[in-house]
Amino acid sequence: MVTIFTPTYNRAYIIGKLYGSLLEQTDRNFEWLIVDDGSTDNTREQIGSFIREDRISIRYFRQENGGKHRAINRGVREAAGELFFIVDSDDQLTPEAVARIVYHYETVREDKTFAGVCGLKAYFSGEKVGRESDFGILDCNALDYRFKYAIKGDMAEVFRTGILREYPFPEIEGEKFCPEGLIWNRIARKYRLRYFYEKIYLCDYLPDGLTAGIVKLRMKSPLTSMTYYSELYHSPIPFLQRMKAAVNYWRFAFCSDRYFSAKIRQIGFCSLPLFPIGFLLHLKDKRS
Repeated sequence: MVTIFTPTYNRAYIIGKLYGSLLEQTDRNFEWLIVDDGSTDNTREQIGSFIREDRISIRYFRQENGGKHRAINRGVREAAGELFFIVDSDDQLTPEAVARIVYHYETVREDKTFAGVCGLKAYFSGEKVGRESDFGILDCNALDYRFKYAIKGDMAEVFRTGILREYPFPEIEGEKFCPEGLIWNRIARKYRLRYFYEKIYLCDYLPDGLTAGIVKLRMKSPLTSMTYYSELYHSPIPFLQRMKAAVNYWRFAFCSDRYFSAKIRQIGFCSLPLFPIGFLLHLKDKRS
């Protein structure tokens, strides 16, 4: 079974469209698991109406607002499915999404070097998110997919639930944002994904969504941002990408009140020549 997991915050006005796309799935071997991250609108009532319809399996949990990463941690703990698929509350799935996930997963299920499978995201217009690059089937880890093969655009990752339980998101007091890439990159050091060139996930990026305010979110959660970029800097990726990671590390390190010596220890002295560029970007961010 697949756990389709939706973290949500004040999306009562649009989550019904996702529900509609789940009703259209040709393969119904899934549960819809929702973690409400402290919504102040009528999300609870909206989900309650879906549950009363009793057309698909729905489980709903509510918690104090703590950010998407905390909601994911809760979802992973509660999930009943062998696979865990994060679908945001303002997005939708194609009718064959679950069926195609299950089909491709069965081809690698017995190979424990695979953490799961991954399909394409597309805009509601049908255009692929990112540059077109028809690779058919590609078996590699997430870092190679992005940096070795240089394939652009967000993807629709579906992980084994058991593996996500091995790699929980860090929950730092006072911070409400943690990039999913931090965990996906950690998983990539040990596991591969089977990427398949089929559109299974439909999305747009809303003005009030996480993507629109990503820099501000990183500034307000500097410790997780620093951890993401320091680990990326020490990853086996091209030199230029490592330098960009170091610049961004220092860019958000200026938002942290950690001692400078601790910041140096986290990323290393070799990154210091990029310190001034990070500082200039930090000043630009503050003016934005």
